[in-house]
Amino acid sequence: MTPKPPSKPAELLHDLESIRALLGDAEPHDDLDADAIPLLSDIVEPGPLATSSAAAPPEAPREPAVRTAFRSLAERHLDHELRNAADLILQEVIDDFVPQIEAELRRRLQSRVEELVRTPRP
Repeated sequence: MTPKPPSKPAELLHDLESIRALLGDAEPHDDLDADAIPLLSDIVEPGPLATSSAAAPPEAPREPAVRTAFRSLAERHLDHELRNAADLILQEVIDDFVPQIEAELRRRLQSRVEELVRTPRP
């Protein structure tokens, strides 16, 4: 739930005073006049950008170049991390199967040596 913003300056001042009381400020500021506090609309005049943007149809939001560059950097970093992880997994698989491969090669070579030794030469 989003709290409803106060519509009058007096309500805003009352809310600020209740926050001050909760925070334990010892000095109450009852001498403040709600009409003496300037509003943002009193200080800042709407410029031509505000009126033209309200009239223009909304465009699809564009990503800033920094966000695009960061995303590209993050993708490269992620790609690098994935490649490193794949290399580690491949090395673990190789390490696991090297003894089996070596045993099979020895068996085949010994059997071939036996065949060569047994057969008489012509």
